[in-house]
Amino acid sequence: MRPPRSPEPEGSTPASTPSVTAHPREVPVSQTSRSPIPPVDAAAPVPARPSVAPTHRQILTILGGLMIGMFLGALDQTIVATSIRTIGDDLNGLSLQAWVTTAYLMTSTIATPLYGKLSDIYGRKPFYLGAIALFVFGSVLSGTASSMYQLAAFRGIQGLGAGGLMSLAFTILGDLVPPRERARYQGMFLAVFGTSSVLGPVVGGFFAGADSIFGITGWRWVFLINVPIGLIGLLVIWRVLHLPPITRVDHRIDWPGALALVVGLVPLLLIAEQGREWGWGSGRALLCYAIGLVGIGLFLLAEVVARDDALLPLHLFRNRTFAVSSGANVVIGLGMFGGLATLPLYLQIVKGMTPTAAGLTLIPFTVGIMSGSILTGQLTARTGRYKIFPVIGTVLMGIGALLFSRLSVDTPLLVIFADSLVFGLGLGFTMQPLVLAVQNAVHVKDMGVATASALFFRQVGGTLGTAVFLSILFSTVGGNIASAFARLAPTAGFQAALADPAVRADPANAPVLAMIGGHGGVGTVPSINDSSFINALDPRLARPFLDGFAQSIDLVLLIAAAIMVLGFVLTVLLPELPLRNVSGIQGRIDNEAEAAAKAV
Repeated sequence: MRPPRSPEPEGSTPASTPSVTAHPREVPVSQTSRSPIPPVDAAAPVPARPSVAPTHRQILTILGGLMIGMFLGALDQTIVATSIRTIGDDLNGLSLQAWVTTAYLMTSTIATPLYGKLSDIYGRKPFYLGAIALFVFGSVLSGTASSMYQLAAFRGIQGLGAGGLMSLAFTILGDLVPPRERARYQGMFLAVFGTSSVLGPVVGGFFAGADSIFGITGWRWVFLINVPIGLIGLLVIWRVLHLPPITRVDHRIDWPGALALVVGLVPLLLIAEQGREWGWGSGRALLCYAIGLVGIGLFLLAEVVARDDALLPLHLFRNRTFAVSSGANVVIGLGMFGGLATLPLYLQIVKGMTPTAAGLTLIPFTVGIMSGSILTGQLTARTGRYKIFPVIGTVLMGIGALLFSRLSVDTPLLVIFADSLVFGLGLGFTMQPLVLAVQNAVHVKDMGVATASALFFRQVGGTLGTAVFLSILFSTVGGNIASAFARLAPTAGFQAALADPAVRADPANAPVLAMIGGHGGVGTVPSINDSSFINALDPRLARPFLDGFAQSIDLVLLIAAAIMVLGFVLTVLLPELPLRNVSGIQGRIDNEAEAAAKAV
């Protein structure tokens, strides 16, 4: 029996666009899944629109192209982070490495809502192709950079493309598949995200460690590897993705809003990345705060003036599902990315692992994400229920962060594996249903901007979390190391190391010996801006450094666990609406047909 049509999304308004003839090569939607059109006057019948559902094979082919684009964006962040030290050394600009990250982060964050809104107006396919092309172009330029300043500029171009890779992929899936069936396919997207978190450090470590590959410096392949992958994605999307054209109506592009968003976000993202180095209360920081607040105020004013043409229509926040999900995405992004930013540091500094080994150690984390996302997708498709999953997911993430907060120098790898599995499972339960809830709650004409906004708020939360948590980590680690030295220095093992002639003769131990001094007391802790010296120390002398880092990382993860309590509260408040039984395309066609019928 065909399920009844779901009610209109909360806060939505009827579509008022004229009818449109579908593209002859469109990917149509199932006749059995489309909602019935209300009866109209018999003298003015609405012609039926024949539609045939895309097969599972067709959907998988399209998803293959979308996932290639997503893989590019997700892999790029982890692969570059692993290689940046080698790149900075080769380009004689290690001190400028933060700008390479900041440039990418700024442009990708700002571009995300732009892609969502413009795709709602002009269509998805050209912007997705454009996003991949921009990303590939930026990758080619980055692979040829001859200075860190050039690399930062070219990474900014990459970020302009990356802003559309993930948001448009989720939006296009929403166009093709009804929400209830969409959940099972979205799990594949999250599998890409999890896989890239493991492959990134492995591949990045391999390229960074190679002197040259095919006559090209090894680290340059960190960027050039994107070129063939991106070209394959371009070809697949161009050949198999055929969506009906968007009905052309008069729209005013919200340029004032876009400009104000740039003015508001750039200084705030800049201080989030540079605040630890500049000082959170420095003159430059205060200037960034002031400009950012003014920019955000101007952005809100521009959105009020633009109304439905706004880059981020404010009427969406009257939709309770959208408003609660936005808050939940910020909090979950803050806890997720903030917590994850510290785990590689623990594995590489405290456990002494290489970036490649650290990436492989996080495989259980990926298994958790994939398992959680696949399970939630299957259960949502069968039951039509989705709210329970982010509730359970935030609980699991909180438990996982709490377990991580007990890490020490001597924690066995099996315990790290188990903790990673729990945290990853929570992520798998949480990320997909929140996007699905937003897509299901808003009007189909706003699906692009709503999807992009969900990912935008998560990315903003992640940026804030990374900045705050790393600031907490590095502001407390010096004191924790000093306390560890005061506790361990009197022990027999530490004193034996100080008396060992071989230890004193090894230049690698000089920083600690200078700190201890001849009297055995504890002086100023050496700078930890470059922690590589720790791994070269005698293990007995290195122990206080490792203990200090472990304690600071534990504090950060304990705060992440506390933040997830707020995430749990927000997901409990999330409304659960019946999942619509029509795809985004069919919903738009139905709305246009209804509008045409009323106009007769």
